[in-house]
Amino acid sequence: MSSPDATEQHRFDHAAIEPKWQRAWDEADVFRIEDSAEDPEYILAMFPYTSGNLHMGHVRNYTITDAYARFEMLRGEDVLHPMGWDSFGLPAENAAEERDTNPREWTMDCIETMRDQLVRMGFGYDWEREVTTCDPDYYRWNQWLFKRFLDHDLVTRGAREVNWCPDCETVLADEQVKGEDELCWRCDNPVETRELDQWMFTITDYADELLEALDGMDGWPNNVREMQRNWIGRQEGTTAEFAVEGYGDVEIFTTRLDTIYGATFFALSPGHDLAQQLAGENEDVAEYVARAEREEELPETSGVFTGEYAVNPATGEEIPVYVADYVLEDVGTGALFAVPAHDDRDHAFAVEHDIPIRQVIEPAADAVGTSSDEPSVAGAPEEADIDPEEIDVRTEAYTEDGVLVDSGEFDGLTSEEARERFVEEFDGEFRTEYRLRDWLISRQRYWGTPIPMVDCPDCGFVPVPDEDLPVELPEFIHTTGNPLDAAEEWKHVACPECGGDGVRETDTMNTFVDSSWYFLRYVSPDLADAPFDGERASDWMPVDEYVGGIEHAVMHLLYARFFTKVLDDLDMLDGVHANDVSGGSSERRSDGVHANEVSGGSSERRSDGVREPFTNLTNQGMVLGEDGHKMSKSRGNGVSPVRIIEEYGADTARLFIMEAAQPHKEFAWDSEGVESANQFLQSVYRLASEFDRGDIGTGDAGTIAEYVDREIDATVATVTEEYEAFRFNHAIQAVRDLVSLLYQYAEYTDPDGETFERGLTAVTKLLAPIAPHVCEEIRDLLGGDGMVARAEWPEATKADGYEIASRLVENTREDVRDIIDVAGIEDPSRVEIAVAPAWKHRAREIASGADGDVVGTVMGDEQLRQHGEDAADYAKELAGTEHFGEQLSPDAEHEALTRATWLLEREFDAEIVVYAPEEAPDALASEATPGRPGINIE
Repeated sequence: MSSPDATEQHRFDHAAIEPKWQRAWDEADVFRIEDSAEDPEYILAMFPYTSGNLHMGHVRNYTITDAYARFEMLRGEDVLHPMGWDSFGLPAENAAEERDTNPREWTMDCIETMRDQLVRMGFGYDWEREVTTCDPDYYRWNQWLFKRFLDHDLVTRGAREVNWCPDCETVLADEQVKGEDELCWRCDNPVETRELDQWMFTITDYADELLEALDGMDGWPNNVREMQRNWIGRQEGTTAEFAVEGYGDVEIFTTRLDTIYGATFFALSPGHDLAQQLAGENEDVAEYVARAEREEELPETSGVFTGEYAVNPATGEEIPVYVADYVLEDVGTGALFAVPAHDDRDHAFAVEHDIPIRQVIEPAADAVGTSSDEPSVAGAPEEADIDPEEIDVRTEAYTEDGVLVDSGEFDGLTSEEARERFVEEFDGEFRTEYRLRDWLISRQRYWGTPIPMVDCPDCGFVPVPDEDLPVELPEFIHTTGNPLDAAEEWKHVACPECGGDGVRETDTMNTFVDSSWYFLRYVSPDLADAPFDGERASDWMPVDEYVGGIEHAVMHLLYARFFTKVLDDLDMLDGVHANDVSGGSSERRSDGVHANEVSGGSSERRSDGVREPFTNLTNQGMVLGEDGHKMSKSRGNGVSPVRIIEEYGADTARLFIMEAAQPHKEFAWDSEGVESANQFLQSVYRLASEFDRGDIGTGDAGTIAEYVDREIDATVATVTEEYEAFRFNHAIQAVRDLVSLLYQYAEYTDPDGETFERGLTAVTKLLAPIAPHVCEEIRDLLGGDGMVARAEWPEATKADGYEIASRLVENTREDVRDIIDVAGIEDPSRVEIAVAPAWKHRAREIASGADGDVVGTVMGDEQLRQHGEDAADYAKELAGTEHFGEQLSPDAEHEALTRATWLLEREFDAEIVVYAPEEAPDALASEATPGRPGINIE
């Protein structure tokens, strides 16, 4: 190998090679997929909002999908890996106001900048399939789909109390209000409530299917599925009515009607109609309601007594009525009967306000449970693990089911039995409630898809005819409020139905409409007579691998699922059965879009299958600043992708990001890690360059070449498995280990040329999905045919017993190090290694099958008894072994250690002697056990 002084001539210049190969890929249409492709691997990252520049979160997201897409291409798959722009939205409108320009000009400039940065990162997209949501050719289909939803009773309009952001001057969906503080998801300012006429998609029609399908979506993270379950919030319960004198009956919804005898107060949410009415009559209530509306968060036990009483229909008792912020307006009816003994929040409130606590449920005692010789009773609780007398509801609520006490004639009923009986007893009804509300899509802003409706004084709201779509946005008007309201010429049109004077709807669509079906437009982006080619979409969908942020769990991801199901019901998708999905990383797959007969309307929802847009979902972790905090301008800890590209190159950025952590985990930026990634890539290039120039001499094949060949095969198999499992950092470590081995090989001896080149070729292909530019350069250097982007992925399997042999070699090397260190041997000259004799392997095998008496079982073997006390002592040692793993035969151990002799010779600069099982000196052999050779160092 060359001297360190000569390494500069073996370095690559990223500024030269990266643009070169980007042009080559583009000219060769490497990433273009033909429309005729059948069921390609569909790999997609959530498209970016057009903010002007990529940030490191973008780079991580898109490196993940690009690496996986390139991996699948190398494996011979047709791959659809497109990119587009989520380009509508308020930030562009605000930026245009600040810069005295218009949103379109600002947005298109941002797209040009970001597209250039994506290209510079080496991401391989089929740019012919690029979609831009602010393009009329795209949002025309938003409008067309809106009309189809309208035709099928999936669109409603009406007055609704809405979330209003006074800073953004627009409505927010529930999903866009963050946390208990109720902040705007975009500007982080407090959100208010207003009542406005709004357009909504009736996503609640699909609540059951959206919920139930989650169980089969094994390719999604459990936390995302749980977030959607909680957001949909289905509860099976019952209703009842409590009379409030002077105000009539107030309906409640509860899942614990069995506890009604324990109700000691009645509570209303601040937004409940009765609370609002009482606020107009009672100053204390008015003050509290105003405070609840004004303040971001109130103490959970805050509330105010209204001076009114409700009658418990079970007892006839009058209980005080409170307005309390812990009662949620959007859960149930916004009113509840409170049972402090059996609900944690009711209990905390009661303690704070000195309200009585009455226990009416206790754990089932043994006598209540079913006996062993009697048949079980439906609804009977299991025997209690808790002594009823140990429960003190004054200090803590007992929230489990049990049996009723202090409940009049119903004492002794189980909770389940009581719930059934009480529905009829108290004139209630069974009901299913949801937290999910219909999707409010109206936004009072300019930069979005105009809602294609005209308001006519005579006809009401009339849809714009299909032939007049798209309804394009007028020129931007700089004004406060909604610029479309000021566009008089655009706004005033003839009614499509009667021809009279009409006014266009000036609301635009929530931008999540744009992203709810964009993955379908990629299938046929230039189609002029439909939003997408249904036949092709049915073949290419679902998306096999989808990567994006966890922040979209209950917005974009839920809406996209809703859209996919509706489109299937509208007969626009034939559907894809889950068992039709094949190829690629099958162990990561779950269900796909399900095909059924079309029901034809919104009244008959198909719920007998899973119809989903994304088979596998990965939520990438955040890239933090070097200080461990989220990157931000205020902290000054941001890292510019452009600067990293210019300083180190795109391959270095890609390698560092993929090596730092598994995709779903966050990590902090590390300048030393970036430097290490760059040095590694330079070392790979140097090794290939030296081999190409003849600086590495070659020799004959032999035992060492056999060892290296086995390691090459094992590395290929390992990296393949790790790519399939999205454990890219593990794959990179395996490649690093192989590169290190090749360096050791070349430093120890003149390597076999064929083996060495095979190793370099394998490294190039295995690393190519992550560091494609330098790998193209290396393949070109080694004289490979064509580009590595179109090469074939290497195929190999690990040799039988490879893992065990590898562990044996590493353990032996570690033992030698320990002996040298403990014994203080400064310059070892000879290391003797003895494999355990065959009889010890036999003893271990017999012991592994022994049932209890290991010593007796081992010494019951006639052959082993011939070894006398040695066998007895070893049997006692085996008796203390908890787990017997797989083990190599004596001959296989000898072969594995012999193949690795050169590594020990290189490390310890000593003569290495490996004795065959029956050749070792007795003293040395006596120390050896299977998997742990005896070692003597001189």
